[in-house]
Amino acid sequence: MIMSPLLGLIFCCLGQWLVLRTIYRLYLHPLKNIPGPKLAAISHLYEFYHDIIKGGQFIYEIQRMHNEYALMQGPSSGPIVRINPREVHVIDPEFYDEIYASGSRKRDKDPRFVPTFTLPTSMIATVGHDHHRFRRGILANYFSRRSALELVPLVEERVLKLMDRLDGFRQSQRIVRLDDAFAGFAADVITLHSYGQRFGFLEDENFRCNIRQAVGEITVLSHYNRFFPRVVQVIDQLPLWLLSWLQPGKSSLYDLQRTVYAQSQESIAKRASGSELRRSVFTSLTDPKVPPHERTPRRLKYEGFLVLAAGTETTGRVLTIAAFHLAHNPEIRDRLRDELKQVMPTPQSAVGFPELEKLAYLTAVINEALRLASPLTIRLPRTAPDETLKYKHHVIPPGTPMSSSSYLMHRNVTIFPDPERFDPERWLDGSEQDRRLTRYLTPFTRGSRMCLGINLAYVELYLAIAHLVRRFDWELHETTPEDVRIVSDFILGGTRRGDIKVDAKIVGCVQD
Repeated sequence: MIMSPLLGLIFCCLGQWLVLRTIYRLYLHPLKNIPGPKLAAISHLYEFYHDIIKGGQFIYEIQRMHNEYALMQGPSSGPIVRINPREVHVIDPEFYDEIYASGSRKRDKDPRFVPTFTLPTSMIATVGHDHHRFRRGILANYFSRRSALELVPLVEERVLKLMDRLDGFRQSQRIVRLDDAFAGFAADVITLHSYGQRFGFLEDENFRCNIRQAVGEITVLSHYNRFFPRVVQVIDQLPLWLLSWLQPGKSSLYDLQRTVYAQSQESIAKRASGSELRRSVFTSLTDPKVPPHERTPRRLKYEGFLVLAAGTETTGRVLTIAAFHLAHNPEIRDRLRDELKQVMPTPQSAVGFPELEKLAYLTAVINEALRLASPLTIRLPRTAPDETLKYKHHVIPPGTPMSSSSYLMHRNVTIFPDPERFDPERWLDGSEQDRRLTRYLTPFTRGSRMCLGINLAYVELYLAIAHLVRRFDWELHETTPEDVRIVSDFILGGTRRGDIKVDAKIVGCVQD
């Protein structure tokens, strides 16, 4: 078969374009002097292969790049690598606050990366620094420390309900999925804070939580969303009934989107009728003072989903990791229980959040759980739109996507020796280096885009872990350290069993 002249011309032009683009990216691009694999500098297919074909493995390839170039070119080159044609990754923890800067220093998101989250119009997908600051300001008061302290009675009530449910499992000698139980607890807290009403996930016999299921349905496709953003845009325009029919396997996701939409419409209707509104996240999002284009049904749907997802899965994961390691290391649990007796003389003692915050060993346990859980494993690229940054002798031009993975920082052997070991002691050493460890603990990231829910998350973590340890003994059931070790990155860390799953048996109540 003879190729037509037109087709031949097209292939010739395409070939020339590819050659010229390759030459530019390797030898003329502003990032040409930053070390990294040539294939990664030439094409995004390198990243595509590791995240799509191999399944969420690019984060480990980035780690390999850093190790390789540190050996090849010395420590001055190893901490910075070019991971694709337009992005650099810096593993040096001292440079973290340059990438995730705060104050007046502007940091935009990479517009080519935000489709990963499939939540257009939400804060996590807001590219511009000023636009994000405005959207964050709408909700900032609802997630401040003062607001979190006001929510302590709400959290305590849900903690006690969780303890009651776990005691039921003890009495019946049934195996409990701790990851489901903690997700149900976190979901009950965030839904009440968001909508002013409880969804009752803790009351469900098996803690079924459609929020958690919906998060799983989104994250499994996160890398496809990044590489095929047009598909995401098309899907976003389709009605929910059609999406449910086309993708019945994602029923939890679409059911939750309907719920979020209905709740937002109810809030709007109540406000329009003059009905009294209970103070909640959604009353703020639908406030008439907010510009109309910032409170459209589409925006409310995605912002609402983001708040529920972030408030459920991340906190639930940290609690699950803490409970696993406390069962796997009973000597740590016993030491923590002894400390808790200082403020909780009996297992049923009430205790205030400020009192728990002062407990050094409890804080160390929570820090170590946050480090190992690394709620978000995915890198979060930023750009400095109006700054030229320098890392040692390397220049990073304005607008260049740059990232520093919290997951990799938390497993940096220089900062955290034996990083896969659960070791609260590392946070208690009196040396200057160990007092600085909290600088390197970044599960909520830092800077102007730091996680909004950090204060509420800490209230939940302190209260839930304190009451769990003070009341119960529990043993793991057919769950090993390998079952909770993160081996893949799909926004959230995946294990060899997929999601983090921890089966346990509540074997007794603490008597003293």
